[in-house]
Amino acid sequence: MSSTESGNAPRLGPELFGFLKDLADNNERPWFHANKDRYDDSIKEPALEFIQAFGPRLTTISPRFEANAKPVGGSLFRIQRDTRFAKDKTPYKTNTGIHFRHERAKDAHAPGFYLHLEPRNCFFGVGLWRPETKVAYQIREHIAEHRTTWTAITSKPPFSEGLALSGDSLVRPPKGFDPDDPLINDLKRKDFIATTTLTQKEITAASFIDAFEHRCREAAPFMRFLCDAVGVPFD
Repeated sequence: MSSTESGNAPRLGPELFGFLKDLADNNERPWFHANKDRYDDSIKEPALEFIQAFGPRLTTISPRFEANAKPVGGSLFRIQRDTRFAKDKTPYKTNTGIHFRHERAKDAHAPGFYLHLEPRNCFFGVGLWRPETKVAYQIREHIAEHRTTWTAITSKPPFSEGLALSGDSLVRPPKGFDPDDPLINDLKRKDFIATTTLTQKEITAASFIDAFEHRCREAAPFMRFLCDAVGVPFD
């Protein structure tokens, strides 16, 4: 019996989006400090409970990815923005990010599972965003060498029904690759990610953890392919 069936599933409630909306209108430290308990109750604690509950499910998809429910330095992104080199000096993010990282993420480029929560801009994402040039070439070469597998994964259900390749691409074909290659659009990618839009209604449903698990399972072949490409284990 799943945690949802038992009635004990963690819930990301509508108050999460209510807080983020209010934060966008009051993005100042005094306001946040005055509403810190509200942040803890509506975002931080529910998100950490979701991460904790998803851990056993994630292990059955791949034991190489981590659901870390630590308040700091774990799967939950911090709400504070790094404004040191930013023109925008507002101190807080107006979204909540949850990232299930690969166990090798600290010492190697590796794909991850990502959940983005923001009023009117929610999505699920998987893959590698903007890997360094050397790693991007590794992925391109792996696509070129395993083109049948890549095409089968990215163009057929269930991936093609629930996810879409996205991100930025090079203007010109990368060095060493044929401009007329049938896969040139994929070989030109700078981001090797796939995403799908989510609604607030989906996310605040009691069954969302089941739906999120389903999304991760749909993306598993894509994630395995990327892990193979960059030389980190999936299974």
